[in-house]
Amino acid sequence: MLLQGTLMKGYAGFYYVYADDRVWECSLRGRFRVKKQDFIPGDKVQILPGTESKGTIENVMERKNVLVRPNIANVDQAMLVFALATPDPDYNLLDRLLVQITKAGIEPLIVFTKADLIARDSTPAVDYRTIGYRTIPISSKTGQGISEVIQELKGKVTVLAGPSGTGKSSLINALNPGLILKTGAVSQKIGRGKHTTRHVELLSVAGGLVADTPGFSSLYLPKMKREELQDYFPEFSPYKRNCRFASCMHDKEPDCAVKEALSNLDIPASRYDHYTTFLKEVIENEQRY
Repeated sequence: MLLQGTLMKGYAGFYYVYADDRVWECSLRGRFRVKKQDFIPGDKVQILPGTESKGTIENVMERKNVLVRPNIANVDQAMLVFALATPDPDYNLLDRLLVQITKAGIEPLIVFTKADLIARDSTPAVDYRTIGYRTIPISSKTGQGISEVIQELKGKVTVLAGPSGTGKSSLINALNPGLILKTGAVSQKIGRGKHTTRHVELLSVAGGLVADTPGFSSLYLPKMKREELQDYFPEFSPYKRNCRFASCMHDKEPDCAVKEALSNLDIPASRYDHYTTFLKEVIENEQRY
């Protein structure tokens, strides 16, 4: 009887598959080796169980999505992890990740860590929750928000993304105390975290599978047309239909309802600034394609 499972990692010619509430060490059926089939974490596979926890990968399912950086397939959601302090949140990077993840058809979840380091009545510079994003402030030290994150992870394949030093490994340790991941201190000189994760693999955490991935230092925007970018800024939606021109890019055009909403403080200034920065990049990239 074949079992369907999810590939967690490959190592030294063996593939570790989570199926039937356990991890199986699997080899490949010969035809896959002949075809030089590319397997990556997140692949849905069918395995033939053998003795003890051994098995053979018999079939691989078609992928519903693939991320290149990190290299993982069939992702249900991306948990974007940013610290509220130490280091200060890089909102430009967060907005870049939101564009990339949303364009890939993956649901984002924003987790702001180290909530214990700021005043209780303080809020992030941008209230992403009012924009429409799922947002959870947490503290791995006090336990704030941990139960909410657990509920969001159950039964899903989740990829973690965000800069180093924001507490991704500490978060996973808090979610699953039996799984101790190496954590790294933030460099006092440069205010950025030291990389503590070196490879991509899926971990069984809180009833789901989580990819703890290397930290991002920079990220290029995905290929798209200039008209498409505004679709990834949902706060524009209530206003852009009132622009004078149907093709308005909300940049230099007159009678732009989005810019009017910006002047009325109905749209966060930093988000609009990032939009115009990204728009220039997208236009430059169009000329290269």
